[in-house]
Order: sequence, then C-alpha cells, then structure tokens
Amino acid sequence: MTTPTDTPDETTDAADERTTLTFMCVRNAGRSQMATAFAVRERDRRGLGDRVEIVTGGTMPADGVHDVVVEALAEVGLDVNGRTPREIADETLTTSDFVATMGCSTLELDGVDTDDWDLDDPGERPIEEVRPIRDEIERRVVALFDERFGEYDDE
Repeated sequence: MTTPTDTPDETTDAADERTTLTFMCVRNAGRSQMATAFAVRERDRRGLGDRVEIVTGGTMPADGVHDVVVEALAEVGLDVNGRTPREIADETLTTSDFVATMGCSTLELDGVDTDDWDLDDPGERPIEEVRPIRDEIERRVVALFDERFGEYDDE
C-alpha cells in the first residue's frame, strides 16, 4: 500500500535494497544450519531485518538437524532445536545475491556472488571437533556481514 508521502521511486528503492543470503549444503543438517543461525543473529543485532533475507536448504535434505550441531549452537546461545532441513530450489539460488556452499559444491550462478566454504561436515563428529567448525562458520558469517553491510559496532 502506498501512502500519500511515498513516491514510486522510494518504494522501488526500498525493494532494490533487499539482499538475499543463501547458505546451502547437501543435507542442510549441519554447516548450513549453523551459518543460517549466525546470519539471523547478525541480521538482528545489526537491525537489518527489513533489508536481509536469509535462506537455507540442501540438495538432499536430512530428516533433522544433527544433534551435535544443536548442542554446539546452544553453547553459544543459539537455538536451532526443532528446525527441519529443507530442499533448496534452483530458482532460490538464481535469485539470491550471495550463496555460500559448505565444501560440497563448485556452484557457479550467473549474476550471483557464490563462495564455497570448504568446511568439514560436523554430522558424525564429537562436540570437541564440531566447536572449531562452528567457530569458523561464525567468523565467516560475521566477515560476510561486515563486507556487505559495514563493520558491526556494538557500542
């Protein structure tokens, strides 16, 4: 709905500013779920809710998020308990602004910034081995947000 103070250009500009960040892997049960959780946190703490859409999925989704991933994220205050892995559609990928794969793809999409984050699958690993994977994913997500939206200042 357009209000009397909105001009068509303002409405178009707001829509054009929306950025879609997609995190995917094969099963959507580990690395991509961790990246998504950190991305939601970054979007929220930076006040980017209206500007950033976060999507996650897999090419062959698992039945559930790995228990060790739920545990590792809970240790840093993020709750993914109850999330269900989902399939990612080709259309979703081609309409994203950025797609991160998790060490399982050589995906190239015309007009889409893609990056393969070569990360170990945490699925069957003990928590001691998952923590460094989690921390590396957090580092990469924060760096992605810093690069695209400016460095975060929590003061």
